[in-house]
Amino acid sequence: MTDDFLRRYAELAIRVGANLAPGQDLYVTGPVEHAPLMRAVAEAGWCAGARNVELVYADDYEASLRARHAADDVLEESPRARLGVARSMLDSDPAEVLVWGDATPEIWEGVDEARAARVRRPRELVDLITRQVNEGRVAWTIIGCPSEGWARRMFGEPDVARLVRAVAAAVRLDEPDPVAAWQRHLDRLEERARLLDERRFDAIHFRGPGTDLTVGLLADARWKTALAEARTGRRHAVNLPTEEVFTTPDLRRTSGRATSTRPMSVYGVLLERVELAFTDGCAELVGADAGAEFVREQLAADEGAPFLGEVALVDGTTPLARSGHLFYDILYDENIASHIAYGQGYTRPVPGSEALPREEQRARGINQSDVHIDLPIGGADVEVAGLDASGRATRILDGDDWVLD
Repeated sequence: MTDDFLRRYAELAIRVGANLAPGQDLYVTGPVEHAPLMRAVAEAGWCAGARNVELVYADDYEASLRARHAADDVLEESPRARLGVARSMLDSDPAEVLVWGDATPEIWEGVDEARAARVRRPRELVDLITRQVNEGRVAWTIIGCPSEGWARRMFGEPDVARLVRAVAAAVRLDEPDPVAAWQRHLDRLEERARLLDERRFDAIHFRGPGTDLTVGLLADARWKTALAEARTGRRHAVNLPTEEVFTTPDLRRTSGRATSTRPMSVYGVLLERVELAFTDGCAELVGADAGAEFVREQLAADEGAPFLGEVALVDGTTPLARSGHLFYDILYDENIASHIAYGQGYTRPVPGSEALPREEQRARGINQSDVHIDLPIGGADVEVAGLDASGRATRILDGDDWVLD
């Protein structure tokens, strides 16, 4: 990675992603393999007027070693060091840039899929991060970091320069003014969310090969984009790239079948052509070309795991979709096509729900779970329509094209 790429990428993360305010604390989190980009983000934060900047190295080796060697009763324990950092962030209204990416995917080779699924959902840490997100306590963003391990997974060789070009295109760094390009793009997504809210659809219907799925929506839910508002009032883009508009479905009202249209790599496990059948909101695994054991374990993780927590709409004209790549990274691959997610639901689309106890959130139809796994079910052969209360359909996506206006 060149110094110019690191500098421009770091500035984008600070100005558009975290939208750092002068005098705000900044945490930069990621594995040690991503140190060059993390340091560039830290410097960009200092230059933008941060009061204090801390580098927090969280290594995926810890999780993989735990999955290989830990006793069964400690698989889901939260790492105490990370718990301490998460607690310290709750009351200071900081910004955070999470430098994401599976730099060493080989560390998960040979790890039992069921144990891998369990070790990646530490309850205490998930609860703290959920509070940070739902209560707007951290102005956070996630960015992907090119690495040899990621390049090898994508291209079969450690061609980091090629991966840098792919990442740069995905996050619009190849635009003359990336910040302005992102402002236009986020405005476009916000307009789509406004159009969907205006229609007040009762459900979303997906129809395509292997898919005939109706996802019932909560009456008071709104459509959202990656633009979130922290308690400080500053808006931040929670991940770069982002191409979706999303909402929280009613956990009780999904019916039909869905078949994933693209492979998805989750925690080093490849999920391919996963087929789920839904009855009264509850999913059952019908089959999968790859990753069946992982999905089965995730769906059995807790009471809420087999119910939906998100439905998201994405068109096929984005830089990510045009790239033709399978990125083997959920941050990128979830933004290539419309998707559903089983597991934890978001409170942000449901006004006032973030202050409710989990039991009351669930009673309102917002799913509660320790997992949240995205499955792409959109694409060129899939039609997406919004249904009103009488069942009348309005087209939203005709294959790859957004047609709602």
